[in-house]
Amino acid sequence: MHRHRLTCLLSLCAVALLAALPGWSGLTDFSPGLIEALQKRFGAEAPRRLQQFQSAISQIRRQAGADGIRNAVQTASGKAELPWLQKVNDFFNKVPYLTDQEHWGVPDYWATPAEMVASWGGDCEDYAIAKYMSLKELGFPVERLRITYVRAVKIGETHMVLAYYPYPSADPLILDNLVDEVQPASQRTDLIPVYSFNDEDLWLASGVNRKGGASTVRLWREVIERMEKEKRM
Repeated sequence: MHRHRLTCLLSLCAVALLAALPGWSGLTDFSPGLIEALQKRFGAEAPRRLQQFQSAISQIRRQAGADGIRNAVQTASGKAELPWLQKVNDFFNKVPYLTDQEHWGVPDYWATPAEMVASWGGDCEDYAIAKYMSLKELGFPVERLRITYVRAVKIGETHMVLAYYPYPSADPLILDNLVDEVQPASQRTDLIPVYSFNDEDLWLASGVNRKGGASTVRLWREVIERMEKEKRM
């Protein structure tokens, strides 16, 4: 009982510390209400995990410097952006893989980044969404990011990754929970593209795009709506 009270006290302290951290914005601007709600859903460790998420994004910003990411993105080479892509990939790949059925009790659920981190579990869609949102938060242009459905040949399953295009016709860099190293798509011969999307467009494997087509992806709409609700907590 004493240990339980101590754990709860430490969790409440973590909530207070997280709410007081300076420089919050956007994705990692976790309000006290959101932190409390996620702690109720996922337990006493949720605030500490959210703090790790916030710290990881802040650390990347500090390491990059005031204009580091903006300058890297302006090169549009892929090489300058790679260190920051790799850091985001590394952080989320530490989260344990769990199927939606075992983690959420439903066949298919796309978690918000806060839900994924607070619950400390997710599947391929959750990794790709969290990396997409984090890179947006860091200043990577949306038009270079595509959440991409693929056929993963080695595991014989549909799979989701995040693709980063330094320029429209580039060989994209792939952020994947199956492979820790961010690699060009040309080296990932185990992945067969099916379709991809971002905030604005949806692309078929043929390269044909549908302006605004991403809104037709029901689970994508739902995760965006839940993220908006999180902001209002």
